[in-house]
Amino acid sequence: MRHLFFSLIFVLLLQAPAVAGDYHVPVLLYHRLGPTVVDSMTITTKDFESHLRFLKENGYTVIPLKQLLDHKRGADVTPLPAKPVVIVEDDAHKSVYSDMLPLIKKYNVPVTLFVYPSAISNASYAMTWEELHEAKATGLVDIQSHTYWHPNFKQERKKLLPADFDKLVSTQLGKAKARLEKEFGTAVDQLAWPFGIYDDDLLQRAAQAGYAATFTIERRPVTAADSLMKLPRYLLVDGDRGDRFGRIVASASGG
Repeated sequence: MRHLFFSLIFVLLLQAPAVAGDYHVPVLLYHRLGPTVVDSMTITTKDFESHLRFLKENGYTVIPLKQLLDHKRGADVTPLPAKPVVIVEDDAHKSVYSDMLPLIKKYNVPVTLFVYPSAISNASYAMTWEELHEAKATGLVDIQSHTYWHPNFKQERKKLLPADFDKLVSTQLGKAKARLEKEFGTAVDQLAWPFGIYDDDLLQRAAQAGYAATFTIERRPVTAADSLMKLPRYLLVDGDRGDRFGRIVASASGG
């Protein structure tokens, strides 16, 4: 009976229509910043500030991801601003604290961090729990789940027995949610899929674990037609700067 209940909830989430009205909202995904480019997913700190300046000077409004989700599920009937944009980051890289946080405070823009807890205060490249608390205390940062240790579910499914894979998924989804909720005392009901890997089974498992929205890395805007369980994001890379960034945001916003 419980399985049937969660299956019904999953179908409703997957097919849930947005509130009436058309919109195109780019969700801009960053991974790490720095003074120089060390890989394709490094955005220089200078370029990140130029992104924020472009948005401000061209009439875009950076809204909290939660506002977009509440609007989409009909919990917030307040109209979205004319040119809404969402900013998120995956992994809680240490440059979020050193480079991103000062700039989001300077420009007063909200950001959602998708965190995998196993790295926090453990991996040299990641933020510490203290830094995450400091970021959250600004009121500009929300913290959500990126699973517990960022597995590649496609590879794990191939090499594990079905029962072992089921256990892995349960641990990755449930342990991350529980750890973050205990640490910050706030609801964790959003999940960014590691490497953008998902399938119908994983989507259903996420719904069963208590996630109300999950995110991919498809480079297109969130629209009224999108399922809450398969929301796209623009994974920004080093080349997405200057005029190219402007074109991405303009085209994604429908103008």
